[in-house]
Amino acid sequence: MGVPAFFRWLSRKYPSIIVEFDNLYLDMNGIIHPCTHPEDKPAPKNEDEMMVAIFEYIDRLFNIVRPRRVLYMAIDGVAPRAKMNQQRSRRFRLCLR
Repeated sequence: MGVPAFFRWLSRKYPSIIVEFDNLYLDMNGIIHPCTHPEDKPAPKNEDEMMVAIFEYIDRLFNIVRPRRVLYMAIDGVAPRAKMNQQRSRRFRLCLR
């Protein structure tokens, strides 16, 4: 539900608010983690639900921005073993304080 004719009035008064984007670059780490470990609802029960949540989030962003040419999704791989060990030891030291 919106205010009738508000967008029309706003876009006429401030024409620079309407911007078109050629490219949309997504850092998937900021999408995957919140979709697999949500704070406001229970975690997905299986991998299919997890993928659906990720796809819905990407669709929502895509519909907001509506890039004309490129959708670029940057996805990191698994953290190296040394980094995982370092993070575990740091967390363990924090718990002992």
